[in-house]
Amino acid sequence: MRRFLIGLSGGFVLGYAAKRTFDALADLAQPAPALDPDPAAYGRLRRALMLSSMARSLAQIGGAAYGLGPLIEPANSNPQGRARRVASIGAALLLSSAIDLPSDFVEGHVLERRYALSKQPAPAWAVDQAKSFAVTLAITVPLIELLATAVERAPRTWPALATAAAFPLLVLANVVAPSLIAPLFNRFEPIEGELEQRLRHLAARYGAGDAKILRVDMSRQTEKANAYVTGLLGSKRIVVGDTLLDHFEGPEIGFVVAHELGHYVARDVWRSVAAGTAATALVFFGAAKFAGEPGRSLATAAGIGRIFFVGSALGIAAGPLIAAFSRSRERAADRFAIAATGDRQAGVAAFTRLRERNMAEEDQPRWMELLFSTHPSLGRRIERLRNGAARPEVAEPPPNSTPTP
Repeated sequence: MRRFLIGLSGGFVLGYAAKRTFDALADLAQPAPALDPDPAAYGRLRRALMLSSMARSLAQIGGAAYGLGPLIEPANSNPQGRARRVASIGAALLLSSAIDLPSDFVEGHVLERRYALSKQPAPAWAVDQAKSFAVTLAITVPLIELLATAVERAPRTWPALATAAAFPLLVLANVVAPSLIAPLFNRFEPIEGELEQRLRHLAARYGAGDAKILRVDMSRQTEKANAYVTGLLGSKRIVVGDTLLDHFEGPEIGFVVAHELGHYVARDVWRSVAAGTAATALVFFGAAKFAGEPGRSLATAAGIGRIFFVGSALGIAAGPLIAAFSRSRERAADRFAIAATGDRQAGVAAFTRLRERNMAEEDQPRWMELLFSTHPSLGRRIERLRNGAARPEVAEPPPNSTPTP
């Protein structure tokens, strides 16, 4: 039965990769025509691709861990040499990326171009993919090796050790990613003039007046609009995409930034770090219980693969809870933006323009929102703003108030 399932998963992964390779080569030879800007069709396609990606990921990890893994790992719970383990993990990541590359190209580049959501040339997309893989390899391989070492040296307590390490690592990631990794892919420049003064005045009311206020060239990759605020350990940044700056009115930009500032004031990044640590505990303790096999060590490349497979399945199972938590924070940030700007109409205009520019559906299917979506439907958010149902819950801070992230 196991061989049948391994063969089935392998056939699914390789067959899908072969089909996408054909699609990618066909598009490179003759670019596919543009598609009608239909948010409903785009949403349906994106949901189907998301479910397909989840299934392929599980099949790929499971096939590697339970199919190829036993062929290369030591038997009788013998440890695997570090050099061989690191090489095996690196090779697995390289092979996985190579298998996924055609799908990533067709689904992440060609599709966005056909819907006029991206103007990025294929060579520039390829450069970004190469950078992303290099960063992933440089970060992931050492972390996986640290995990394998913990499993090898503390076979009973490694889940607790890995969970304890997750918190500082997640904090570090939130500090390093905006300042060191993001600039590898985009250019960040200070915003100047009246808009900078308006945004700084807004931020200063909530203890973020010293934040860097930056413009990022999101249009390199996408036509979609966005902004974000970061702020762990003094690394405060208000980042606004050029797609937002160039196509939205001043009050609309202010409302979007106020929404993002709401996450900062509510310490949502810290909440996310805590939630991520809890999810890590679920994954590692669950993997310790379900990923073991008699006569085989978890401290091998294949053993780590089994940990990842069980962890991925548990992560999918916990997904609805994580999504519900995220949606609750988005609603709270909407309420903050109303209180901070006092301008519901700007919020309606901003969300309406976001819906149109990002080709978002008015209302996504209920099952999608409950199981996977990190944001409430834009149609529902706009309706709350119009009807006054999104109750402001943020009072104006007192003078000299300096909330910390």
